[in-house]
Amino acid sequence: MTYSDDLLKSVLTRTKRVAVVGVSVNPVRPSYFVARYLHLKGFVVLPVNPQYAGQMLFGRPVLAGLQDIDGAVDMLDIFRRSEAVPPLVAEAMDLFPALQTIWMQIGVIHAQAADHAEARGITVIQNRCPKIEYQRLFGELRRGGFNTGVISSRL
Repeated sequence: MTYSDDLLKSVLTRTKRVAVVGVSVNPVRPSYFVARYLHLKGFVVLPVNPQYAGQMLFGRPVLAGLQDIDGAVDMLDIFRRSEAVPPLVAEAMDLFPALQTIWMQIGVIHAQAADHAEARGITVIQNRCPKIEYQRLFGELRRGGFNTGVISSRL
């Protein structure tokens, strides 16, 4: 799966509200620091994990499920095993008619669920991390000396 930088940048620019499914309240877990990073970048992060429902994370209560979210969701960010993806995608498409993006984290891939969502006009990104892509595309990794493949006159 290859995604153009333009597509990834478009997704990260248009997205405002992100439901992070499988988020952890443990700050050493990748789901925590990705959600925290997105929150610090100005995204409205809606944490979802039944194990931590009711606890506070980034100023919001952790929700038990997608059905507990009030309002629209622009992007579903999935931190679950690949086999858990199809019901999540189906539920998100039912609950959020304006859903724009389904983002599956590194190691999470489900071709049939992706095809189902894409048939509805939803952008699907698999096996990628929005935090890494944001840092790469918006210049944060360059400051650390990484070759991001993005040419810019900014430092």
